[in-house]
Amino acid sequence: MLSQRIKPFIVRRDEIAAALADPLLVSNVAKMRDLLKEQSAIAQIAEAGERYLKTLDAIGENRALLSDPDLGDLAKEEQRSLEAKKAELEAEIKRALIPKDPNDERDIYLEIRAGTGGDEAGLFAADLFRLYCRYADLRGWKAEIVSTAENDRGGYKEAIALIKGKGVYSRMKFESGTHRVQRVPETEAQGRVHTSAVTVAILPEAEDVDVELNPADLRIDVFRSGGHGGQSVNTTDSAVRITHIPSGVSVSMQDEKSQHKNKDKAMKILKARLYEAEIGKRAAAESADRKKQVGSGDRSERIRTYNFPQNRLTDHRIALTLYRLEELMLSGDLDELIDACAAKAQADAIAGD
Repeated sequence: MLSQRIKPFIVRRDEIAAALADPLLVSNVAKMRDLLKEQSAIAQIAEAGERYLKTLDAIGENRALLSDPDLGDLAKEEQRSLEAKKAELEAEIKRALIPKDPNDERDIYLEIRAGTGGDEAGLFAADLFRLYCRYADLRGWKAEIVSTAENDRGGYKEAIALIKGKGVYSRMKFESGTHRVQRVPETEAQGRVHTSAVTVAILPEAEDVDVELNPADLRIDVFRSGGHGGQSVNTTDSAVRITHIPSGVSVSMQDEKSQHKNKDKAMKILKARLYEAEIGKRAAAESADRKKQVGSGDRSERIRTYNFPQNRLTDHRIALTLYRLEELMLSGDLDELIDACAAKAQADAIAGD
């Protein structure tokens, strides 16, 4: 029963308020910080819960007046208003009771890789990378290019960026998966529509406490950079490859002239990939239906199709189709898509509660 679920939050809110009022708490900064954090986490549930319990009491009191010959009509009108208020509060409380994703406020590593489709996949990978950078600008986030590997046509075999800002992961986590593009490539003389794919991975930036790496589990190789890179290319062993032997996860970095900087970047990305893998294991253990959920982060899942001849963008997880693909690619405004994905994820969480 919902009323029984919310009462402990109200009790705990009052306990925290009393504890924070204790003058002796000033000397214990760590405890004060923890209490304030907990207070913030349960405030919405406790406040909405208090209003909900008062509304239930009002409904009970008003019900006794429904048969009153003088006040019955007014009581019926009031009852309708109270029942509507009750429904609104129930929805608010259920949303607030959804467990918060602990990674929602983290910065992310955005990784985009060309999949099937040859050079055209690489060109779309570059288009998608620019789209996300535009979206980051619109949100007031900072996008920092970490590494890129170009193909012969100027597209990307792989592109990695660090995106920093408020709530980055909470929004971008819905972008993980396979993105399919259908369009006429620049190299297609016959005007035939070509289908290719790009994979996107959204990795929450890992902190040192999230991933403990045993140096004995790492193999670090250094080699000379290749491709575009200026005078330092092929002159010094500045490129670095770090392999996590137990998992087989490997990260190569050669964008910086300094071996130390390349090693530092590679280590951060390695930690992010290992952390994401651990998140995936936990989620799979918690839910056998993980692949059916919006924002599962499964890169093998085809989440979206970009059909340029029809100016159509379709998100297959939420059955949403927009016929203004070119406008979205130029503006970078993905809020409508991401809002819909977030709403679906929230509805699924409430339904499965």
